[in-house]
Amino acid sequence: MRISYAVKAHMLQFSVLILRCFHHTTRFGRHSATNFGSRSLSIFRMSEDNHAINLKKVKVCKKIGTHNGTFHCDEVLACFLLKQLPEYEHAEIIRTRDSCKLDTCDIVVDVGGVFDASKHRYDHHQRSFEESMNSLTSEKPWTTKLSSAGLVYLHFGHSVIARTLQTLPDDKITKIIFDKVYESFIEEVDAIDNGISQWDEKPRYLLTTNLSCRVSNLNPWWNDTKVDVEERFEKAMSMVGAEFLDRVLYYHKCWWPARSLVEESIKKRFEVDDSGEIIIFQQGGCPWKDHLFDLEEEMKIERPIKYVLYTDQNDNWRVQCVPIRKTSFENRVSLLEEWRGLRDDELSKVSGIPGCIFVHASGFIGGNKNKDGVLEMARHTLKKLRPAET
Repeated sequence: MRISYAVKAHMLQFSVLILRCFHHTTRFGRHSATNFGSRSLSIFRMSEDNHAINLKKVKVCKKIGTHNGTFHCDEVLACFLLKQLPEYEHAEIIRTRDSCKLDTCDIVVDVGGVFDASKHRYDHHQRSFEESMNSLTSEKPWTTKLSSAGLVYLHFGHSVIARTLQTLPDDKITKIIFDKVYESFIEEVDAIDNGISQWDEKPRYLLTTNLSCRVSNLNPWWNDTKVDVEERFEKAMSMVGAEFLDRVLYYHKCWWPARSLVEESIKKRFEVDDSGEIIIFQQGGCPWKDHLFDLEEEMKIERPIKYVLYTDQNDNWRVQCVPIRKTSFENRVSLLEEWRGLRDDELSKVSGIPGCIFVHASGFIGGNKNKDGVLEMARHTLKKLRPAET
């Protein structure tokens, strides 16, 4: 726990007092020593009580304001982010719509009708508000309208991530994780809170288990009058915070280290096949899609990679098709139609490739007992479909 200068000064004064008492004891003998023992214990208890009182005051000296009533994922996340910072970690959260009470807060999120970073006011509900990451920071590509979560993340996110990862706000890795966490975690919260759909038309199915939905589900039911709403808000903040920190650590410890593995595999792609469209990972399970698309662009790969080969948890091999986009279910080149849905000996017989295990019904992935088998599955598909390519 970090101790403020005020508390340190108080502790220093107590130490000086003890030294003075000890000096008094050595000057006036044993009788004074007995008195010193009881007096010093009394002094210590008084000082300890004062220290606790002062520390309590330090903890609640800051106030974070947000609205009361039904809570949403954006302000819950915004409050959690602020409390990761040393200046707000002991702050009291004031949930109200009373403008007089909000005026006493050091920072206000998702209420008040004002966005002014210089005054620490971060609302997005006013008619004039149309800000995005891109509009406020031109080098960022995201144009989704910001919620209070996005606003707080934009202004404080680098510091939050740096403190979580024990890096500096300006470190390269801090900036990389900042961007990835916004793209893969925060932007969804912004879009949902602002009512921005993922689709131009009616969705084919509902998404009801995302983070925003789970926060919403913690609000009291309309006919439940015996619920502590503030307790539910704290529960929501704990849930959102745990998922945020999990994503930050995942992208730092798992996702980013995979980049070098993908890059090395791309560099060696012509050692795998003359086409340069197949790469191999000697170790499966790494998150490769983001890095593959980014590195193809950075390395100016002329012929896009079509297949990725890797081992599975059973020491068999997989061939997976590269999608046309990071989030697409459509592949650049799917495995052959006549193989899809077949397994084991039947698949080996139809394909003419020994050791086959399966090909998924959609054709996006297949398996074989060994590396040569999945390599042949990829090569055979490319050879058969090559005339159809433009």
